[in-house]
Amino acid sequence: MDNQTTDALDTIVAQWKQEKPHLNTQPMEILGRMARLAKHLETAITACHKQYDLKLGEFDVLATLRRAGAPYSLTPSELIDSMMLSSGAMTNRLDKLQTRELIIRTHSEEDRRSVTVSLTSQGIKLIDEVMEQHVQVQEKVLEGFSQQQQAQINQLFKTWLSNWEE
Repeated sequence: MDNQTTDALDTIVAQWKQEKPHLNTQPMEILGRMARLAKHLETAITACHKQYDLKLGEFDVLATLRRAGAPYSLTPSELIDSMMLSSGAMTNRLDKLQTRELIIRTHSEEDRRSVTVSLTSQGIKLIDEVMEQHVQVQEKVLEGFSQQQQAQINQLFKTWLSNWEE
């Protein structure tokens, strides 16, 4: 990656240094660049999912079920916990995915209130295909970094996140 490149944040920081030279603008630079990167990354990932007529949240449901392993089933509560969503948002996603026959919801015979969400064979096929493309997009957006640099970035973010998450 080119360390000599200037960007919009450099201009913003230069303006602040002129107006308020005492400000520590390093956090502004880091967070500003992260916000801009997040928008670019979201655009790239969204474009990938759009090819399969999936929204990010729908992809997340399918991917969560797929990575759970056979039989690719979880309860709505397990999905909500795994994805940190409200039950309303989850119901909406599940309705859309069930309409497309990518998942099925099965009521327990012992307790009709208990439901299991499972991938259909069509859902498994779709998420397997999308996941391959999804990872290719992720690799592409990081291709300017060596494996060592990627590992360093990953560790820095992991350390940073540990301040909020356990």
